[in-house]
Amino acid sequence: MRRIHVGNALSAFGLGFTVPYLYVYVAQVRGLGAMTAGLVLAVFAVAALIVLPFAGRAIVRRGPLPVLLAALVTAALGALSLGLAGNATAVLGAAAALGAGQAVMQPALATMIVDCSTAETRSRAFATQFFLQNLGLGVGGLIGGHLVDTSRVSSFTLLFAIEAAMFLLLAVVMSTVRLPHAPRVGDAPQSAGGSWKRLLGNRAMVQLCVLGFVLFFACYGQFESGLSAYGVEAAGISTSALGTALAANTAMIVVAQFAVLKFVERQKRSRVIAAVGLIWAVAWVVAGYAGLGHGSREMATAAFVSTYALFGLGEAMLSPTVAPLVADLAPAGLAGQYNSAFALVKQLALAVGPAVGGPMGASLHAPYIVTFLLFSLGITYLALRLGRQLTAVQDQPWLARKRVVARGGAVAEPVAAEA
Repeated sequence: MRRIHVGNALSAFGLGFTVPYLYVYVAQVRGLGAMTAGLVLAVFAVAALIVLPFAGRAIVRRGPLPVLLAALVTAALGALSLGLAGNATAVLGAAAALGAGQAVMQPALATMIVDCSTAETRSRAFATQFFLQNLGLGVGGLIGGHLVDTSRVSSFTLLFAIEAAMFLLLAVVMSTVRLPHAPRVGDAPQSAGGSWKRLLGNRAMVQLCVLGFVLFFACYGQFESGLSAYGVEAAGISTSALGTALAANTAMIVVAQFAVLKFVERQKRSRVIAAVGLIWAVAWVVAGYAGLGHGSREMATAAFVSTYALFGLGEAMLSPTVAPLVADLAPAGLAGQYNSAFALVKQLALAVGPAVGGPMGASLHAPYIVTFLLFSLGITYLALRLGRQLTAVQDQPWLARKRVVARGGAVAEPVAAEA
């Protein structure tokens, strides 16, 4: 588990080097224009949507480690090619390889965490993963910002080379991991097609996927598109203040993650997600004041930064809640399939979110705030509805340990199996 967490931090560190500067690199440094830069971002999403359904089947049949190693090598080649590409065709091809590799890493690493954890330790494991991912992205972005120079192509080539090296280093670290044996579909008389049918027949999982789409659409899909456009156009936020807001989001996650973990672990998961919807509703109200409140520029900036911080608090509550719930809903041997399905939903939301929120945030200021305020309240409603589909142990996994301790002895094994 420690090696997996180190791997998560390394991959996030590498991504932090390049993600904030990808648009500038393609459009300005390579001189390929805004349209090509936009296509590169679209290719990332399309590549993820294409490979994720196959990734789930491969993880289930082969295990997460071989799939992760293949994804890391693919991403490393894509990153290095992107740093050397000089024309639109080469840039788009490299972006497709990098996007596909990145997309497959997520469910593979998540499945490895599931295989190396128990129901009692899973929430803390995913919280640690999220903490390290944000820390790695923040540190990588900070260092990368001091290395880049828009007048020198070589500085960006260095950034992409460092990213590729991080992926290869992660592959070396992961190759030393020895996972405990977990059942695969190949061990059971069930086809991959049957596993997808079984997933779609799981009402709780389907409802969680719908909830997940709304979560990622209403929050993550707005960070660098609609919300930033709204801040600049409606609230008059400077680019430096926008960077401060993003830093406040990361800082809140880093500071609050383990502070909220002990509280979250003892609550019903459905109620935690419902509370996040309410927190994000408050965040959208604060954002509305920033752009529509006619206050001073300083007050607008403070409100806008607070919006990102409130989103970070909600994210810190979700990280030990949603991913472990996906794992607990998966039948034995199908964790990879369920993780890939949820990652696919996330990618869809991240593709649709900017397309909808970007134009609204830039020009339809009041409707933008109202729309996403309602989406946040919808998260609360969907979470409470999901709670009615979950078993007591799925909603409150700590109950399983409590029952085992209370009953003791010979009863412990059946209770654990039931959980």
